[in-house]
Amino acid sequence: MARWLGVDAGAARVGLALSDPAGKLAMPLATLDRRGLDQAEVVRRLVAVVREHEVGTVVVGLPLHLNGAKGAAAAAAEALADELSRALNGEPGAPQVKLQDERGSTVQAHGLLRQAGRSTKRHRPVVDQVAAVVILQAALDNVSVTEQVGLQGWNGADQVSEET
Repeated sequence: MARWLGVDAGAARVGLALSDPAGKLAMPLATLDRRGLDQAEVVRRLVAVVREHEVGTVVVGLPLHLNGAKGAAAAAAEALADELSRALNGEPGAPQVKLQDERGSTVQAHGLLRQAGRSTKRHRPVVDQVAAVVILQAALDNVSVTEQVGLQGWNGADQVSEET
């Protein structure tokens, strides 16, 4: 199985996480400072990471509002995912680019950093990487559950109801 890349794209920084070769565990990779970079340069750098780590699937966090509505940040994430998908289209094996609901990922990342004993002042350099780990691990877990129960085509958002 090819590695997966998780992307937490913010206005100032892009957190990156990478899966293990088996595609089971997400680990922090890097933070890309995007200040002063246009979208095309961010995409070029992400393509370089995909090539370097032989990534087969890229998961871009989709920052939905709590009620599920899309705002400006979600539109920006979708635009990044679209541009990245087009840029990777000519790559050997054409890596897939997927969107993953990331509601609560940054809050969860801050909580994980506090649990690890890191002071809040020291979160900024790594919080985006940890958020990318949270996003990527959720996607990997979705794939794992889908494979285990044989629900090919199930996207994790479908409701399962019991018959009465």
